[in-house]
Amino acid sequence: MERSEAALNVSAANQKMRISLITACYNSVDVISHAMDSVLAQSYTDVEYIVVDGGSSDGTVEVIKAYEERFEGRLRWVSEPDQGLYDALNKGIRMATGEVVGILNGDDFFRHGSVLEEVAKSFSDDVDAVYADIRFVKGEKLDQVTRYYSAKRWKPWMLRWGYMPPHPTFYCRREKFEELGFYKLDYQIAADYELLIRFLWKGGLKTRYINDALIDMRLGGLSTNGVASTLTLNREIVRGNRENGVYTNLLMLCLKYFFKVWELKKLRFLRRG
Repeated sequence: MERSEAALNVSAANQKMRISLITACYNSVDVISHAMDSVLAQSYTDVEYIVVDGGSSDGTVEVIKAYEERFEGRLRWVSEPDQGLYDALNKGIRMATGEVVGILNGDDFFRHGSVLEEVAKSFSDDVDAVYADIRFVKGEKLDQVTRYYSAKRWKPWMLRWGYMPPHPTFYCRREKFEELGFYKLDYQIAADYELLIRFLWKGGLKTRYINDALIDMRLGGLSTNGVASTLTLNREIVRGNRENGVYTNLLMLCLKYFFKVWELKKLRFLRRG
C-alpha cells in the first residue's frame, strides 16, 4: 500500500490543496503559543487552522484571541466543554473544509518551517494519507532529543505488534473520516491507535512515507505518563485490534519495549559519535 519516495510526481494543483490543521487544547497557556508560532512559521500558507479548546480557565483563550490578527483570517477557534481530547479532535474534523486534515497537539510543535510544504507535495491522486518521523524532546529549550521514532520501515501488519506511524504526523483526506468514521470516545488513551488500525489496515488506505521528522513532541502526554497509562494503552491497543478483526495479545505488545531499549542505545551512541 505504501508508495515509495521515488514515485513522487505531484502536480502544481496537488501542491496547492488546502490543509485543515487541528489543535485540541485545554489549560495550555504555557505551551499553546509555541505550537501556534510554529504554524505561523510554515512556508505553506493554504492552511485552515482550527483550535478546539475545552473551556480553559488559565488564560489559554486569551492567548488564542491574541493570535487571531496574525493569522489573517486563517484561524478558526471554539472554546467550550467537551468529553476530552478525542471529542475535541472530532469537533475539529467536522469543522474542517480542507481536502486534507492533520493534527498538531497543543503541546507539540513543527520541527521546521517546511513541514506542511512537504505534506502537500506528498499527496497525489493515488495517495489517501501520509505519515513521517517524530522526535521526543525535553529541556528548558526543548533541544534535548530523548528519542527519534522513525516510521521508515513501518508496515500495516506491525499494528498487531503495537507499532503505528507517529499519530501527530498522520495527514489524511477529510473524506476518509466521513467514510471510515471518527475517533471513538470510549477509549481513554488509544483512540488514535484504533483509528489508524481502522484506516490503514481494515480500510486499506494508500499511504506515502515522508522521510523526515516533522514534529517535536514534549514528553509527558497521555500515553507516556507512567506505568498505569502504559497498561491502559496496551489493553486498549489489544481491544482496538480485535474490534477490527486483527489478532494480538499483551505478550506480543510487550516485545516492542525491547526495540525501544535498542532505539535509546542507538541514540546515545549517535550522540557520542
